[in-house]
Amino acid sequence: MQKKTKIIIALSIIPQVIIVKILARYPDFVENYYSQGIYPFISKLFRYMLGWLPFSFGDLLYALAIVLIIRFLIKNGRKFFSSTRVFFTDVFVGVSLVYFTFHLLWGMNYYRLPLYKSLNIGAQYTTEELLAFTDLLIDKNNELHRSITNNDTVAVAIPHSLSEVFKKTPEGYKKLSERYPQFEYTPKSIKKSLFSYPLTYMGFSGYLNPFTQEGHVDYMIPGHKFPTTSCHEEAHQLGYSAENEANFLGYLASINNDDAYFKYSGYTFALRHCLNEISRREPELVDQYLEKVNPGILKNYEEARQFWRDHKNVFEPLFKLTFNTYLKANSQSAGIKSYNHVVALLVNYYKEEAL
Repeated sequence: MQKKTKIIIALSIIPQVIIVKILARYPDFVENYYSQGIYPFISKLFRYMLGWLPFSFGDLLYALAIVLIIRFLIKNGRKFFSSTRVFFTDVFVGVSLVYFTFHLLWGMNYYRLPLYKSLNIGAQYTTEELLAFTDLLIDKNNELHRSITNNDTVAVAIPHSLSEVFKKTPEGYKKLSERYPQFEYTPKSIKKSLFSYPLTYMGFSGYLNPFTQEGHVDYMIPGHKFPTTSCHEEAHQLGYSAENEANFLGYLASINNDDAYFKYSGYTFALRHCLNEISRREPELVDQYLEKVNPGILKNYEEARQFWRDHKNVFEPLFKLTFNTYLKANSQSAGIKSYNHVVALLVNYYKEEAL
């Protein structure tokens, strides 16, 4: 690559950032022309191309990228001191190309119209509404749990492998899309992560590769988390980048599945977030609500907590801090805390819907 071309590409990062910041101020434009316009074609194209592969092409790309970065640093590290301008020109060529590709293929979805607006539901809710909704959720969870186990004290063990879960996930989205066509999910491209072991120790249960549109699930997580995690990553593939929105759609896709274990995964997922919110708002009431929940459901919650405790390490806070910074840089001001903002969507959605 010629020196002049490199400089042009490197400096293009500046107008790119400016354009993205300007577009971020017009969510309706992003929604209509990107998220509901060109993005669905991009996403489907990649899912058709790569979804049939039994392994993650994106994970291989990430591994190759790591090797190439290390190779670049070894080969060009001396230029940091001897030819600083050349070194940083090369670095920003890479940064500029990645930034452009990321926003073209997926990243602009961070600036789309919020889901609560497109669904025409509220954004705020009272503690009284939260408590009332949680009571309904507890009844629903207890009923479903008993129908599966016939025993209030037994934890649910999902009999499906992760591959079987992947095959079933489109069923929930298909049923959901009968009412909301924008949630149609086809074809699927959801895979086991080749990096599940490090992913676990980083504290994450799944992720979307924005460059290949492949969703990934950590195959090491407890089985009752497979359905909602898979559906969460598929929501990202539909262009819902905000974590609370992906949580909400992951929940809806799970409970709209005819499979009882999918429903259980979805309803226990929603209940856990509501209990966490009660603990934050009204800590003196949380034990009162926990006493209403079947012991078997609490055992599933404890199974998940114990799993993450067993895989906690000194570097996890650093990984979480990095991801938190990434989310805040992409229009999610609450960072990782935005995951629990799903409660607002849940409570307000069910003001109009029957549980």
